[in-house]
Amino acid sequence: MNLTRPEPLVGFEGTEAVSGARVPSELHFTNGTARIMSPRTRGFTLLEVLIAVMVFAIVLAAASSVFYGALHLRNGITESLEQALPAQHALSVIQRDLANLAVPGGTLSSVFQTASITNVVGGQSSPDFYTTTGFIDQTSPWAEIQRVSYVLMDPTDRGAVGKDLVRTVARNLLPPTADEQPAQQWLMGGVQGVTFYYYDGTQWRDSWDSTTADRTTGLTNNLPQAIKVQIQLASQQTGRALSVAAPIELVVPIVVQARTNRTQQASGVTR
Repeated sequence: MNLTRPEPLVGFEGTEAVSGARVPSELHFTNGTARIMSPRTRGFTLLEVLIAVMVFAIVLAAASSVFYGALHLRNGITESLEQALPAQHALSVIQRDLANLAVPGGTLSSVFQTASITNVVGGQSSPDFYTTTGFIDQTSPWAEIQRVSYVLMDPTDRGAVGKDLVRTVARNLLPPTADEQPAQQWLMGGVQGVTFYYYDGTQWRDSWDSTTADRTTGLTNNLPQAIKVQIQLASQQTGRALSVAAPIELVVPIVVQARTNRTQQASGVTR
């Protein structure tokens, strides 16, 4: 039996067929030359590319919607915080002033009357509060008592709604020779109105006069037991409707009251 080596297949580029070997099922001819294409070297079909692009587009759209929602939520939270910070600061300043009111009728503290306005700045929305919140240092010749009032002024930004709530402070409480301009401190913007109420122990009143004698004790120079402040924000234009927010309310108890040297009666004997 003669065993002879089979002849190689002619026309295959870089490939030699061996007897008994499995010939690939796909042959591609280029310029008369046969090329063996393995299934592993085949490219993607047009349908597979379209399916991949569609899946990628769906994933990209889902990721974009999630990212846009997170960005919108972040912007909303940032805007809310920017609007809330001035209001919180204004409430803290007002609470500090009202909680440290000085007793009326003193050397530096005048009477406490809601109808009394000594501020030369227009738009005053509160009475003159004499409070002990003044800062004492070695360079200022003023005491800790200062006269504070709250004023609604036109905003510097013409496009802003409402008015600016400004705190005016006068440190020189001695009789001035001329009208002195108090220092102004901006608190918050977008305010429509500010209202003060005074609690006498039984009801809230919209006015107060420390020169009026108390019905129970008969004493003057009295302060209310609590003061309530309501800040009404300006209406915001949201689309076609006006959004009216509820007023911001602050209640500050007053613990400082005037002392009395009035004689007391006990067992029918005056002491």
